Amino acid sequence: MLTSANGEITDASEAVIPASDDGLLRGDGVFEVIRLYAGRPFALDEHLDRLERSAAAIELPVDREMLEAEISALLAEYGEHEAQLRLVVTRGGQRLAFTENLPPYASQDRASVAAVTYSPSVILNGVKSLSYAANMQASRIAQGRGADEAMLVRPDGIVLEAPTSTVFWVTADGMLRTPSLDVGILASITRDRLIRELDVEEGAFPLDDLLAAREAFLASTVREVQAISAVDETELPECLGERTEQAAQALAAVLERELAVSSST
Repeated sequence: MLTSANGEITDASEAVIPASDDGLLRGDGVFEVIRLYAGRPFALDEHLDRLERSAAAIELPVDREMLEAEISALLAEYGEHEAQLRLVVTRGGQRLAFTENLPPYASQDRASVAAVTYSPSVILNGVKSLSYAANMQASRIAQGRGADEAMLVRPDGIVLEAPTSTVFWVTADGMLRTPSLDVGILASITRDRLIRELDVEEGAFPLDDLLAAREAFLASTVREVQAISAVDETELPECLGERTEQAAQALAAVLERELAVSSST
């Protein structure tokens, strides 16, 4: 289901974007993906805030008021389903909001990852742009090596994130770590929630630190908290361990609390 720039609700498969739109030709645009719980969006305001920050970074106008109205109309029509909401704004002036089924990996409790060397583009750091081909290729490279997902690592060996998720891990002495934003990763909303709830050390950490972890997990809007079973050929000794379960419970509590507030307003 989709609502387009003219406010009409139609099937997403029938959406049309002009071939001349630089969003299509050059990946010049921004997007957000928002988890829907019984049709209710989680952290909608923060996702829209990030959409606006991304758009401002590439000098792309966004009519937030109109987008909010279209989202409201779409969700009123969609009903109480578990799904995700995708928002897209293109350089050609197209504004799309549409619902999608959750991807298969959203229901999996664990994933293996493979390190893929990746150089962040400084000019697009922190921007959820439509230029996501490098992220998707990293996933394909990792899958070609037998892993479920990629773990992006800078050429100097510093761990970044997965293509669509942030990463946390527990060191041998029990410290929960995650890369800091200034290493070149996206300001993940789920990451932010977990850092608020848990005692987390942020920094620039080498791949060897992740390889030596007791346990680790991915975190994102769609995955929520998903245990990492192996990094490259190294199986982690405590897949689905205590700290991963603690993170999952903390996020579940946040979801329950914030969705209750959103449903009452």
